[in-house]
Parts: sequence; structure tokens; C-alpha cells
Amino acid sequence: MSDRVSVKVIAFALAGLGLSAPAPSAAQGVAGPYLAARHATIFSDFRAAADYYGQAIMKDPSNPALLESAAMSYIALGEVDKAAAVARRLDSLGVSSQIANMALLAEELKSESFDSVIESLENGLSIGEVMDPLIRAWSQIGAGRMSQAIEAFDELAQKEGMELFGLYHKAMALATVGDFESAAEILSGETAGPLNLTRRGIIAYAEVLSQLERNDDAIELLDEVFGDGLDAELERMRADLEDGEVLPFDSVRNAKDGAAEVFLVVANALSGETADSYTLLYSRIAEYLRPGHVDAILLSAGLLESLERYELATEAYNRIPREHPAFAAAELGRAEALRQSGKTEAAIEVMEQLTRLESDNPAVFVTLGDTLRGLERYDEATQAYDSALALFDEPQEPQWILYFARGITHERQQRWDEAEADFRKALDLRPGQPQVLNYLGYSFVEMGENYDEALTMIEAAVAAAPNSGYIIDSLGWVQFQLGRYDEAVVNLERAAELMAVDPVINDHLGDAYWAVGRVTEAEFQWKRALSFDPEEEEAARIRRKLEVGLDAVLTEEGEDPIRVTQSDG
Repeated sequence: MSDRVSVKVIAFALAGLGLSAPAPSAAQGVAGPYLAARHATIFSDFRAAADYYGQAIMKDPSNPALLESAAMSYIALGEVDKAAAVARRLDSLGVSSQIANMALLAEELKSESFDSVIESLENGLSIGEVMDPLIRAWSQIGAGRMSQAIEAFDELAQKEGMELFGLYHKAMALATVGDFESAAEILSGETAGPLNLTRRGIIAYAEVLSQLERNDDAIELLDEVFGDGLDAELERMRADLEDGEVLPFDSVRNAKDGAAEVFLVVANALSGETADSYTLLYSRIAEYLRPGHVDAILLSAGLLESLERYELATEAYNRIPREHPAFAAAELGRAEALRQSGKTEAAIEVMEQLTRLESDNPAVFVTLGDTLRGLERYDEATQAYDSALALFDEPQEPQWILYFARGITHERQQRWDEAEADFRKALDLRPGQPQVLNYLGYSFVEMGENYDEALTMIEAAVAAAPNSGYIIDSLGWVQFQLGRYDEAVVNLERAAELMAVDPVINDHLGDAYWAVGRVTEAEFQWKRALSFDPEEEEAARIRRKLEVGLDAVLTEEGEDPIRVTQSDG
């Protein structure tokens, strides 16, 4: 089922079920921890938020909104048992809360108290129009009532906007009890049309086909959907299918897994459509219900990275087993989280260790190279890119970006011949790529050579990326170097509109204004450029231009001065 199918239906069904933001009560001393908790929540600091809400609850134990906020923080941390304890307090107050209900149902599902789940739902506990019937149906399966579960899936499939949810989970349920023929019929689209399966759905379908001794069909499915874009897990699956192995059906093994799948499907559907902190609640509960669920862990880790909770993201990535095909991707995610949290050397160490474990994986060397390049450690970055390129038998179109990256490190190492060769190789693989055209063309301009070719390249780059301030700046600057000052002003003004706070672009525009005699405007632009914190060498040059003018600076540098074409008085 597509991640984006019926997203609006889900969002609508889940909206409005929580409590409004709490206001501190008159309880003695609650305002301080409450405000601290709210501040922590704004910055997604779930640990601090949980601690401060806990302090506030100690002072005001019957405040429903404080209790719900604490439960939400605990779920975001993956501490669903603690959230459930808080939720029971809310329930005892007679307060209905979607967040609390999620925690209560998760706890019952975790303990396989399926009849209790069904009773809770029948008594009015709800977590949303989409999820309630799915959780009820999987609980019926857990309680041994398969026929009632199938009826519930069918009933959901009859509702507008929810057809695919009902059909997908019905197929999973049938597969868990060994009815692979019926599951395959649904997943193939023969029952009610294509389901637009996600990656997880495709994997489940391939497992079903393999159980039916249809490995060739499973291989054809993977090739048709993913082509050459197989990740490590899919590559291993395809290799096993080619070897004639029967894939186990473990996408959903039992009723508790089915409930976890409900939360994960909704999390995937909401990802990118709602606040990451809200989506995280669903992926965390999926993890809780099925510990070690790699897809749920990776989703949680990615959401935590987006929320800039890098330590929590690192903890999540650490839970991916070394033997799992996704381990390399998880380690790269862990390295990025470490880098973002300021632990640069630790991040590099993770990647260097991974290059030894995954010595045939070019993505590992590329990521290491990109990180080192960002730290201006160009020699080491070049070595990483060399190692990545050595893993390919022959250059292919997707490798243009790798040649481009290595060209940059060569250029920064003052190895221009090798840099130019890499840039031109990147253009051979991806003709007309605007970033490469711009970088190579601008480099020629900075070196004072090949102006005509540079102009041609940059004009082509502008045509391909007409709203890129950096590229339009390059066009204006090459025109300036060619003495085409009026044209340069037009393009540099456009670049400054697009990149208003870039010091280099504002400096360039100041020079262009000077060249056409608009001295006052030139000085204004140079002052603007200084206000945007340019590099010290450039800042010193700008200050000198403000003191004596561009012509005098050029003369001091041994260059010919510009003949000002007009005066602004």
C-alpha cells in the first residue's frame, strides 16, 4: 500500500483527539517545571520534557494536559511502559486522550491481552478512525477468531479512502495463517485493483510468492519495481531467490506483529505530512510491539535526526544488528548523527571502521570522503573518493557526482590538472550538469583563463538552473572580467536578489557598480558584504576598497584599474 495513499484520511481521522496545551494550575510551584517542560518540548528535548513534566505532575497530579504531555514525551523516548503508567492516571480521571489511549492499547497488545484490547475499543477507547478497526481485527486474530478478523478487514475495505488499508492487512493476516494463495491474490491486485505497495509491501509479496514456490515471479517483481536500485536487503533477498531458497514469511509473523505493522504503516504515511514529533509516536510504538523491527528503528532514527535529537538517533542506529543487511546504512546514519552533534572524530571513526567491514561498498567511502571534504581535510577526502571509484569496473552515469566531488578536493589541493580532468569526466557522464559547469567555468574565471569557454559553460548552467543565485553570480562575474560591465550589473543584481545575505555576491555587485560609475551604490554593497561575515582575507580587501576605491586596490595588486564609465556625482 502506498505510503501516501489516504494520508489526508489518516490525518483527519487522527486529528483533534488530543488535549489542548496545558495551562499551569494554581498548585504551588508548578509554573517553573511546566514552563521548562514546554521549552524542552518546543526543542524536542524529550528527556528533559519528561523529567520536567514529571516534576510538574508531582505538584499537580490531576492536571490532564500535564499528564498527556508527559505520556507523549515518554513515547517519543521509546519508554512506552512509563507512558502507559501515566495514561492509566488519565483514565482514572475519566479523561479521553488519543496519546494516552495509544499507550494503553500498546501495553495490552504487548502483553498479548487481546480480549482486553477488544473490550477497551468496544468501551469507547479510540486512537483513530483508521487504526481502531485494524487493531481490533488483529486482536481478533490474536484471540483465535480469524473469521471475525477477516470480516473486520472486509468491512474497513468497503469504506471510502480506507480500501487499501483493509486489503493490505487482510493479505498479511491470511499469510500469517498460511493461506498464501489468498494473500497473493490480494497483493497482486486481482481482488480490487493495484495496491501501490510500499517497499515493505513488495518484500511481503515476494515472501508470499516464494512460499508458493514462485521464486521466478518474486524475482520478476523485484526487478520490475526496483530495477538496478536494490539496497543491501533486497539484493540478499534476490540472491536467495535465485539460489532456489524458500523465503520465510516474516514480514508479519503473528497478531502482535500485525498491530506493529498498523502503527508502522501509519507512521510511514504520516512521515513528511505531519510534525516529525507526532509521527515519531507511531514508529516508537511499532518498535515497542516488535523489538528489533529494523524498518521501525530506522524510521525513528531518521525522525530523531530531523528533530536534531542526535544522541537519541545514535542510540536507535546502535540497535541495528551487525548481521542485518541494513547495518551499513544504519552505521552511516549513526555517523551523520554523531557529526551533527559535534562528535566529528567519532563520526569519522565509525565510517573508517565501516570501510573495513564493507570494503566493497562505494557508498561508505563516498560518505567518508564527503565528511572529510566538509572538514577541509582534502588529502584524506581524495583518498576516500579514490577508493570508491576503484570499486567500479567502468565509469557509469551516476558516478558523475563522485568525479565532481574528487575534482573539488583536487582543486583545493592545488592539483588543477587532475581537478579539471575530473570535472570534464563528470560532464562526460552527465552532460550539461549545471553545478559542474558552474564550478569549472568559475574556476577558469578565478584563474584568469579560458574566459570564452567559461562564459559558454556558465551560460549553459544558468539555462539549466535559472533560479540559482550562485550560478547567476558566476555569469555576472565572468561578464565583469570580460569588461561587459552593464550586463554584469544586471546579472549580479539578480544574484543578490536570490542570495541577499551572501558576502561574495554582494562584494561582486559592489565591484560592478564601481565599474559603471555608481560609486555610492558600490560602497553600500561593500558595506553590506562586510555585514555578512566574509572570510578575513576578503573582508580586509573590502575594507581597503572602502578606503581607497577599487581602482587603487587593483593598482596595489598589480592589476590594471577599471576606467569608470560614468559618475554618480
